[in-house]
Amino acid sequence: MKKWLYKLIFFKLMGWKISGTIEATVKKCVMIVVPHTSWHDFYIGLFTRGIMGLEMNFVGKKELFRFPFGYYFKWMGGEPLDRSGGLNKVDAISKVFQNREIFRLAIAPEGTRKKVTEWRTGFYYIALQANVPIIPVAFDYSKKQVKLGEPFYPTGKIEEDLLFLQKFYIGVIGKIPENSF
Repeated sequence: MKKWLYKLIFFKLMGWKISGTIEATVKKCVMIVVPHTSWHDFYIGLFTRGIMGLEMNFVGKKELFRFPFGYYFKWMGGEPLDRSGGLNKVDAISKVFQNREIFRLAIAPEGTRKKVTEWRTGFYYIALQANVPIIPVAFDYSKKQVKLGEPFYPTGKIEEDLLFLQKFYIGVIGKIPENSF
């Protein structure tokens, strides 16, 4: 019932479409969502997740997962990030991948909704250390399309890999066009 409602709203009322897919067999990955220019990206992502019927996750500082919002954030796919014991973010998130059977991490490599000229690289090192693929995801507001790319395993040659991944986003326009990557 819920999936039907998501499809009605997303496809019929909003006029969006989804191209590509994430195979259910890909149980662990880092999904990089670009461009991230608006808070509207949040519900576009929620509709996409609901239509695809796959668990998709995010991380946040562990303090966010306390009462009263903790249950809601976990229900939404959130994972509290515990950086105690000297762990940096990459190590802490890699540990989450080790401890979970399914973990599809959605992350915005731009790190903000403002205009940026280069990506932050934490997502890359997380995927490399956790030995999981990176899946490019584009929210193209000009075409009202969520575009899902093929899984890509980082090679360790970061400059080459980033250039390869960034080609996926050529021509993609965010909700606020002037902030698009």
